Amino acid sequence: MLLVSERADSYMQFITVLLLFVFVLAITAFVTKWIGGYQKGKSAGANMELVEAIRLSNNKYVQIVRVGRKYLALAVCKDTVTMLSEIPEEDLSFPGSSGEGASAFRDVLMKIQKERILEKEDGRDE
Repeated sequence: MLLVSERADSYMQFITVLLLFVFVLAITAFVTKWIGGYQKGKSAGANMELVEAIRLSNNKYVQIVRVGRKYLALAVCKDTVTMLSEIPEEDLSFPGSSGEGASAFRDVLMKIQKERILEKEDGRDE
């Protein structure tokens, strides 16, 4: 009888520790999300925006930054930031604005659907 009681106590301790761990993990996720949203709101501005960045090495990047209505190419290193050139807006391509990605996906999807219809008509249904 004593052995059953000790086993039940150890299961209860395990479940208690597991629930506390999940509770702390949930609070941590909530606070992290809240702080991230707060910092994003603080750093968002109407006049400056990082458009694109490419990593050249461990601590060297080339970035395209919008400042006001101008687009600048910057070399960003560990200790320095150097302006490479100003880029006319016409020379930049913005993937979200043209919708080419969505139409290309739609074309592939339509092609697959047509192939399946032809397979069913030919009796080659898998």
